[in-house]
Amino acid sequence: MTSRFEEALGFKLEASNLLYALCDFQTLLKKDLLLSDFIKITKKLDVKIIQYRDKINSIETQKENLEYLKKHLDMPILINDKLELIDYADGIHLGQEDLMKIHSDKKLALKLIRKKIGNKLLGLSTHNEIEILEANELDFDMIGLGAYRNTATKDVENILGSNITYLAKISAHPVCAIGGVVIADKIENVSFNVVGSALYEN
Repeated sequence: MTSRFEEALGFKLEASNLLYALCDFQTLLKKDLLLSDFIKITKKLDVKIIQYRDKINSIETQKENLEYLKKHLDMPILINDKLELIDYADGIHLGQEDLMKIHSDKKLALKLIRKKIGNKLLGLSTHNEIEILEANELDFDMIGLGAYRNTATKDVENILGSNITYLAKISAHPVCAIGGVVIADKIENVSFNVVGSALYEN
């Protein structure tokens, strides 16, 4: 049976470190890049899924940017934590704290989110065994798992290192490795390498 995630991707998913690109608007600005540059890079690197993260632009500009990405790319585009943008994307990725803001009971929070996003893709960041086991019981399409290694862009308390392989194995959902991940990483039991600023190092 094809999962909702596989349907959105358009292919059967087997763990193999495919590329998931973070389109972080602040990083683009820092590197003096346009969205059109980001699109060229994703095509060159055979990216399979994108997450759009934008902490600086107005909601209107973010909508325009999402529409631009959708027009020029044929792959699922997720938004980072902003439910108000769900109509402009194929799904959303949430952190643990985003979930708790909606409701302290995760099952209830998820019901409320699903009511708003319907059958669109839903990802959740996880950092340890407890969070993975909780996610296993819930209607997510994928989990982010990390941090794999230290990263310059975020203060990270919890570095998983090689332990990520075991943790990824216990997930019922496809695993997207996050935090300091580079394109060439080969991490067992991981479906996607989520790559941010390292996209621009080639």
